[in-house]
Amino acid sequence: MKKLPAIILCLLLCLGCAQKQDDPNTITVWHWMTDRSDAFAELARKYERQTGIKVKIDLFAPSDSYTKKITASTQADILPDIFGILDTKKTFSDFIRYGYVADLTAEFQRNNAEWKNSIFEKALSSNTFEAGNAYGIKAGIYGVPLDVTTIQMLYNKKLLEKAGYKTPPETFEEFIKVSQALTRVGIASMVSGWGELWMLDCFASNYAFNIMGEEKIMATYRGEIPYTDDDWIKVFTIFKKMTDSNMLVPGVITKPNKEAEQDFALERAAFAFNGSWSVNVYREMNPDLQYGVILPPALNPGLPIKIWGGAGSSFVVNGHSSRKDKAVAFLKWLTGKEQQEYLARETNNLPSNREALAAIPAILEEFARGMDHATHPTVWKLNEQPLVTERFARGLQSIILGKKTPEQVAQEVQEIKAREMERAIKRRR
Repeated sequence: MKKLPAIILCLLLCLGCAQKQDDPNTITVWHWMTDRSDAFAELARKYERQTGIKVKIDLFAPSDSYTKKITASTQADILPDIFGILDTKKTFSDFIRYGYVADLTAEFQRNNAEWKNSIFEKALSSNTFEAGNAYGIKAGIYGVPLDVTTIQMLYNKKLLEKAGYKTPPETFEEFIKVSQALTRVGIASMVSGWGELWMLDCFASNYAFNIMGEEKIMATYRGEIPYTDDDWIKVFTIFKKMTDSNMLVPGVITKPNKEAEQDFALERAAFAFNGSWSVNVYREMNPDLQYGVILPPALNPGLPIKIWGGAGSSFVVNGHSSRKDKAVAFLKWLTGKEQQEYLARETNNLPSNREALAAIPAILEEFARGMDHATHPTVWKLNEQPLVTERFARGLQSIILGKKTPEQVAQEVQEIKAREMERAIKRRR
């Protein structure tokens, strides 16, 4: 019985919170971005001074914990007015289907599409569902990109000069030669966070686009072309060539990206495969680091290299919120030129607003140039089944370890693909 008062107190506190959240002049934002927490708080204070609308910013980190909180809050129907979805396009579509994400198309089209035209198209496409999409979602724009990102190759200018090179490689064969020259002078070549499977999959997909093009990749996802096809063998073989040429830092397949970033920042490797978010990381770790940004060196001159890029972080508006209009107004303001310039200066992230690019440092400009080559799984017509993608990436790790050949991995991935397709057929019956 002694617990009863505590329970009542807890209920009263919850009721108080609910009443506070019902304040029509307060909107709540949930996010996971620790590097932007202070900047968001400052912008919230500025917005309240300008409009009288209070913006309550709540940080839940790390991202895994944030995702779990969003999932639990969806089930309890207590999502905030504004939040982000850190998951696949399929999950994104489920949020829309059950009304947890508002359709913002009309807002983006107002005043001759003023808001839409201010945002990078590649960033907006990550939050867009096209007509006839595979998820059955009404065509439209459902999210607001706060920044854009590209994932490319970075090179240490000083270390390359020590190996006798003043310019970075443009082709994969040149990449091998430069790496061998680096090895001769005692410099490790390339590092990346390939302990994180998505980073490894990202690098591989760059070369899949370069070797065979998008349509053949999509045909593979549909099950029309096997992973044992010659072009896919070429993709797997890239990792054998890199291993045989001693291009990779030892232990690369166990490194989380934060550890790989430290290796590059402290000049333990001449090349890194990483995203534009790393600019802020490298600045903190080594302010004197001299580096540049290039596309991954091409293997096939007949097709372009594609890189993952587009929206870095995005917010959506809760479709069940009674303050949708105020939430939309805040997001319009947040993606305005002045606020985007402030975020770019404070966080070293590429702004989603085109007009704010003038405020970014030179190294971010190099990342921005890659936007013309950007693609991303969120904008593809199809995505591979998760178990196949996982087997694909783990297979690449086994090639790097020298435990399996490209052909063996291709066969294993294809077996998983066939099994998953058969299961999908059975589920539809």
